[in-house]
Amino acid sequence: MTYRTAIFTDGAYLSYVLRNEFNQARLDFQKLSNAMAGEVEILRTYYYDCLPYQSNPPTQDERQRHAAARRFHNALQLLNRFEVRLGRLEFRGLDSDGNLRFEQKRVDILLGVDLVQLAAKGHIQEAIIVAGDSDFIPAIVAAKADGVIVRLFHGDQCHDDLKRAVDERIRFDQSFIDSVALAQ
Repeated sequence: MTYRTAIFTDGAYLSYVLRNEFNQARLDFQKLSNAMAGEVEILRTYYYDCLPYQSNPPTQDERQRHAAARRFHNALQLLNRFEVRLGRLEFRGLDSDGNLRFEQKRVDILLGVDLVQLAAKGHIQEAIIVAGDSDFIPAIVAAKADGVIVRLFHGDQCHDDLKRAVDERIRFDQSFIDSVALAQ
């Protein structure tokens, strides 16, 4: 039996970490996956995200952001053993300052279902999760019950319950980000 891992990346969380902790570092996602997996064979890297909101009709700025996100997702999809899984971004009204408020839908459940299915079918022996919120804990518990070792890669902002639920925790640091950054 081959020992394999799958990587499950919450794209919004990773973007948040890169923007707020690493000066908007731009990454080589193939290098990132390989670095997180180390010597372990990667079954697949899953990247979960949403396309930006577009009003009806969309503004020029909304069209440009949407097109840029599509290009990014298409580029990821062309990487070896990568799968992009998209949820939906839903408009939730205005916040107290009058700014538009949005919420990702389906992203967490897509990640959870993929993790549980791969674990239950014995396709992976290890799971690498890039996330920061506790919504993934039930899927992590189920995967661990199937014998999967769960590693968490995270930034400064990460829910303590999520850290407690996984087997191993690795905090992103500058040297790791530098090692997987796009060549300038």
